[in-house]
Amino acid sequence: MEMNLLDLQKILQKYGALISFSGRFTQAVIEELGDAVKKYLETEAISQNDTYNVFSVFIEQTQNIKNYSSQRSGLPMGDKIANSGIITIGKSEDGYFVSSGNVIENKDIPILIARLNEIAMQDKAGLKKLYKEQMKKPIPPDSTGAGLGLIDMARRAKRPLSHSIVSLDDQISFFTLKVYL
Repeated sequence: MEMNLLDLQKILQKYGALISFSGRFTQAVIEELGDAVKKYLETEAISQNDTYNVFSVFIEQTQNIKNYSSQRSGLPMGDKIANSGIITIGKSEDGYFVSSGNVIENKDIPILIARLNEIAMQDKAGLKKLYKEQMKKPIPPDSTGAGLGLIDMARRAKRPLSHSIVSLDDQISFFTLKVYL
């Protein structure tokens, strides 16, 4: 059965999606989408601060997906991981949200969940302190960043970060992260 694009559009609208992209995230794709997101948000007549927060979280989430995919490019499941990315910017009853998802290796889940739980236990002051502590830590040689992304998203968010993990098989799962702004 082939999915009708009108049906897909109705599903996206039902969930408040304004902008959505699914596929392989390259730097060029992220930059082009980033430009489109900025222009779209400018036409929405929202505050400059809200525009900046939505854009920043969008960039952080897409970079996380791209970096994770790049690290797994040589693996047998590398293409499956690289092609699994999705990002959606939407509007909810109390503001905007940025939601992203991608396939991850099951072996990476415990570290990710521990990090998300550590962040979820913090209030705004605790997040600020955690951010400063993370800034002082040396960046591991095999790392693609300083580990500030999740903390920064939590600091910008109106609600705690929301996430889910759906097992696909014994090696991989689908991870979803939603940030309300």
